[in-house]
Amino acid sequence: MRYLIVAIRTPEFPQSVVEPHKKYLAELRAKGLLELSGPFTDKSGGAYVILAEDLESARAIAFKDPIHTTGASVLTVYEWDAR
Repeated sequence: MRYLIVAIRTPEFPQSVVEPHKKYLAELRAKGLLELSGPFTDKSGGAYVILAEDLESARAIAFKDPIHTTGASVLTVYEWDAR
């Protein structure tokens, strides 16, 4: 199943978290879990699409992202029936 992770930056968003976040996404891609990712053009955050067995697994993957663990962004995970 596909899951859409929407990340909205907090007012305290530190630029130093961008590289660890990109590294995390690269690791997901290498494992075959990441399908698509990118920032919003207004710089408010971004989104990515992952593959996971269920919502709980998707949340576990998303909430290990450095932009979440550092409090730099608020992540919301949606089960997505994209076609």
